[in-house]
Amino acid sequence: MNFNPSLNFRITYAFISLLVAIGFAVVASPTRAEYLDSIVAVVEDDVILESELSKESSAIMQRIQASDTQAPPEVVIRKQVLEKMIVEKLQRQQAERMGIKINDETVNNSAVEVAQRNHMSLAQFRAELERQGMTYKSFFDTVRDEIAINQLKAREIGSRIQVTEHEIDHFLETQDKIGDEAVQYHLGHILIAVKEAASPAEVQLAQNKAAELVKRLRAGEDFSQLAIGNSNDNNALKGGDLGWRTIGDVPSLFQDTVTKMQTGEIADPIRSPSGFHIIKMLELKGLEGHIITKTKVSHILIKTNELINDAEARNKLLALKARIHDGEDFAALARAYSDDKGSALKDGSLDWVNPGDLVKPFEQAMNESSIGEISEPVQTQFGWHLIKVTGRENKDNSAEYRRNLIRETIRKRKIEEETGLWLRRLRDEAFVEINQSRL
Repeated sequence: MNFNPSLNFRITYAFISLLVAIGFAVVASPTRAEYLDSIVAVVEDDVILESELSKESSAIMQRIQASDTQAPPEVVIRKQVLEKMIVEKLQRQQAERMGIKINDETVNNSAVEVAQRNHMSLAQFRAELERQGMTYKSFFDTVRDEIAINQLKAREIGSRIQVTEHEIDHFLETQDKIGDEAVQYHLGHILIAVKEAASPAEVQLAQNKAAELVKRLRAGEDFSQLAIGNSNDNNALKGGDLGWRTIGDVPSLFQDTVTKMQTGEIADPIRSPSGFHIIKMLELKGLEGHIITKTKVSHILIKTNELINDAEARNKLLALKARIHDGEDFAALARAYSDDKGSALKDGSLDWVNPGDLVKPFEQAMNESSIGEISEPVQTQFGWHLIKVTGRENKDNSAEYRRNLIRETIRKRKIEEETGLWLRRLRDEAFVEINQSRL
């Protein structure tokens, strides 16, 4: 990928992977054949065609049916899907204006990853796409658009989001007031959106709609179906499912409410600048402590260069391993021969390391080694290594883990809140004309 994964905008492959799982549903509804390729919506200087809307709506309908959720009427699905397509097209247009271009190599690497997630080779995945009626080019273009949109979000939002140590400390200090971090919440969410410049009458209309939905939900109507049919949030077509979240993941506006809710409870509408939010507590569960295995490890590194190739570097380490086996001291050889001068000064020691601190090939070999054992030569991007584990201990890393978790969840919450506002602003400020007769 060409963008920084630390910005927390990772490519979402759920829909693409789902295509393999349930079929691609690329054929438009026969009852709408007469509308194929007519214009459904004008979005700035581009259009959305009937064929595009029908294709996307059919796929979403199959996904809903596969989840055993009662699907709303087709017209409701089409309206939600059209809104989703409009927002996506606006984002692609914005990415183009900002000069964001995704090369074929990046897209192909992402396609390989999607294939692997479906336990297929790329060739098998391409064949499956074609068998289900979707061309590889269409899939390729979908992935390219998604990467571009995520890069756009990273520039517009992610690069501006920061989490300070003070924010983490404040979160910890106020933890007792907002709930136990050891609890996870599975939430459902419906948003009745209100424009930034809405009139009092429009605000009242949205409030009345939210209140009526709460009443219907408390009377036993299906949350997922009402979310699909009424929510203006990005997750509407997922039935409003926000997934499992710790309290830090929950938008700050909802935290006081969420921590007081019981499973199955529907909260009163919550007002925000975006509109009125309806929250349902789907499930609750706790978290256990976080125990990690720390490893004390040393190594000897031989780097490759124009004078030493891979084979020579490996053979040099095999010779050093034989000398250690014959009784020579690992520490002395590390000082004399290791190209990692920082650790060589410390007898080759990297000291205690946590899981994830080191590159994967090194860590895997380290984890497979017994204390005192000298590994076979291991190749990483830094060169070739001999690895010696000198100690292991289990450590309760809960405090550090908790801070990292809080940092990540605060960041995620900020990004989510900013993304929602940014998308609604993008939509409100754009020229969009919808042909209602085609819905």
